[in-house]
Amino acid sequence: MSSFRFATVGDNCIDRLGAPIGRSLVGGNALNVAVQLARLGQKSFYFGAVGRDAEGERTRAELEANQVAVKHLRIRQRNTAWTDIKVLPSGERLIAAEDFGACAGYAPDEAELAILEAMGHVHIGWLDDGGALRRHLSRAGVSVSQDISVNADPADLGVEGLSIVFCSTGQSRDAAEAMAADLLSRGAGCAVVMRGAVGSMALTARERAETGIRPVEVVDTTGAGDSFIAGFVHAWLARKPLVQCLESGRDHAALACRHLGGFPQEGMPH
Repeated sequence: MSSFRFATVGDNCIDRLGAPIGRSLVGGNALNVAVQLARLGQKSFYFGAVGRDAEGERTRAELEANQVAVKHLRIRQRNTAWTDIKVLPSGERLIAAEDFGACAGYAPDEAELAILEAMGHVHIGWLDDGGALRRHLSRAGVSVSQDISVNADPADLGVEGLSIVFCSTGQSRDAAEAMAADLLSRGAGCAVVMRGAVGSMALTARERAETGIRPVEVVDTTGAGDSFIAGFVHAWLARKPLVQCLESGRDHAALACRHLGGFPQEGMPH
């Protein structure tokens, strides 16, 4: 696995956490997964776009500090994306407002598509391309995962050809299992349903697995799902049993809950 090359494609943003935290952090599904894979010792490449502004420079610096390859980080004449996150008294996080900025309309060019085709695995985060990258890579035989929970437009929610599809729900176990079965029927190879505080489950055509959470003292849940994805993919590509993939995701999500943001950043313990 030491020579395995992972790439993530899509969103990054500046997460602006409201009171009582009052701090901004670099985040975004695709970016967080890239960083967490690098922290797991993998060769990790990020494909996405930032603005020609201070927050774009900050984003690049955080990626480089975590040894994520940034050769394919594109600079666009738009602002770096941001998300305002409301912190409820219960600790729950809600998106209050967001601006996709430079991420909107981003897509890898032909040269980058050729590079992505040579990757061991590609994870797609938020990407408003109508599923074009997913279809292109799956036709090329690339192992691909995507988190459809971070997308909203129906055009971006297709799953056919995905090796792994991730989604989130707060519904019952039966509803989560029905959701996973539906995703398999639509063409995904493995469907993973993250259920927050009650755990997660995964289905393939031959196997079903489920696990609970690892209790920790929660500091922040922002990016926990992204860390779960990195842990799951890391174990999946090492050909671990399905339940061990879930447990790897669970454990990495628990670690993420112990600090602010999707990964430790400047001024935070690493």
